[in-house]
Amino acid sequence: MIALVRIPAMFIAFLLINIALLLVCIFRPFHKNNVHTAGKLYSLMAKVVGLKVVIRKDPAVDENEPYVYIANHQNSFDIITICKAAMPGVVTIGKKSLKWIPIFGQIYWLSGNIMIDRKHTGRARNTLDIAAKRIAQKRTSVWLFPEGTRSYGRGILPFKQGAFRLAKTTNEPIVMVTASNLHNKIKWNRWDNGTVLIDISAPEPLTEERSVKEWMAYFNDKMKAKFKELDAQVAEIEKSE
Repeated sequence: MIALVRIPAMFIAFLLINIALLLVCIFRPFHKNNVHTAGKLYSLMAKVVGLKVVIRKDPAVDENEPYVYIANHQNSFDIITICKAAMPGVVTIGKKSLKWIPIFGQIYWLSGNIMIDRKHTGRARNTLDIAAKRIAQKRTSVWLFPEGTRSYGRGILPFKQGAFRLAKTTNEPIVMVTASNLHNKIKWNRWDNGTVLIDISAPEPLTEERSVKEWMAYFNDKMKAKFKELDAQVAEIEKSE
């Protein structure tokens, strides 16, 4: 019975939020805070599906400084959970095909996000060059999902090198953003779907002591450990409620 109310409510909320965001993006196209605004508005839908999203940000993260953010990518509900952690002045790197999605695609483009063509390696590398110039010239942060695809309950997948090459090229620190498990978390007919914890870790510069591949492996292991830690904390929170 709950689903009969929740699903239409979710559709209406998504529609209204997209209309509001489209207007924002039309009046201030490519503004540095459009992605931050989108993340905050989309996260309002978490309440519709009965999720409580809790952001924990390390005090060392300075919203005025550029970083290369890396985040885990789980499923379609990421847009209402981990995207809430998008800080002011951040843009994402996403698939070029996203721009063809009606309304959402136009919002994604007008928000100033960087499109990557994964089918052509040369163009994909060029996209990272564009991201590096954006960081250097506009002092924006760039957000990537280094797994390159949704995990769908498979934990933290192996990382691709792009984010770490970008951090090395720009000499900007990596900030790891990790969300607790979302796989099978949301049941449409369950009123309370619990808590999602999102951790924004302290910035960590990529020193010369490791190669790009070694840093990639290091952060992959670190995110796996953080993911496990957050899941244990969620279990304790939900047990006590």
